[in-house]
Amino acid sequence: MADSESRSAPAAEPTPVVRANPVVCVLLAWLLPGAGHLFLRRWGRGILFFALVLTSVLVGVALEGKLWRMVPGQPLSYLGTLACAGLGIPYVVLRFVMGYDGNVLSQGYEYGAAFLLTGGLMNLLLMLDVWDIAKGLKE
Repeated sequence: MADSESRSAPAAEPTPVVRANPVVCVLLAWLLPGAGHLFLRRWGRGILFFALVLTSVLVGVALEGKLWRMVPGQPLSYLGTLACAGLGIPYVVLRFVMGYDGNVLSQGYEYGAAFLLTGGLMNLLLMLDVWDIAKGLKE
């Protein structure tokens, strides 16, 4: 019995702890979803999170959902804009390069808006995750 215990498989190597400036990591994570994790050498997480947020954006655009913008006198529009701006470069490209706004007459308008908001909010949460990893508070 002692023989079988000594022959057990070695423990998996832990992910090396990479210390980095948390501000740089968060900025990278905001600019391109998943980039902060890739910078911290969390390859699986970075690729998965990039694919997840990008899929959410693509579905939102395919459904012609609303990409929020600030409207004076409508305080909730500021929150929606902040959530969508959490997408980083995809938001900038959609809003300012492509002039995307959504199509209110589309059947999927509200669902598309929900996907775009969700993508931005997910990326904001991923920025917090990157901050914790860079500070050494999380693995």
